[in-house]
Amino acid sequence: MIYGQTPYGLAQQLGVDQAAAKAYMQRYFERYPGVMTYMERTREQAREQGYVETLFGRRLYLPEIRSKNPARRNYAERAAINGPMQGTAADLIKKAMVAVDAWLQEDPRRGRMILQVHDELILEVPEDTLAQAQAILKERMEGVARLQVPLVVGMGAGKNWAEAHR
Repeated sequence: MIYGQTPYGLAQQLGVDQAAAKAYMQRYFERYPGVMTYMERTREQAREQGYVETLFGRRLYLPEIRSKNPARRNYAERAAINGPMQGTAADLIKKAMVAVDAWLQEDPRRGRMILQVHDELILEVPEDTLAQAQAILKERMEGVARLQVPLVVGMGAGKNWAEAHR
């Protein structure tokens, strides 16, 4: 819903008729009225300012937000709604990368960061220190920001990425 889903698009995605999709969307917004409030407030803020911001102040400028072309304006509105959430998530993982790297740099034998995939960090750490590393990394990552809701980090371990996700 956040990404500007229409009843037609949702019907296509779920394999139901448009009436069922529209009813689902109405129930969703009735159940979660804060979502619609957020969407409306964010669109209006973007129209007034010409940009939206992440929780950390990084801006996404939206020059098409006042476009006369409905397709361009709608795209900018969807970006405005998505930008603060997606951007804040990106900010958080970047902060986590810095915190984890600082810990790894203190002693290179602790392991190394291999890859970042969306909201995940992939590391190689010695097997004999895995439990200790997980505890420290969880604490470091969860401590990168103080929000109204807690940051919760899940951990997985394995010989490869697929194994770590079991």
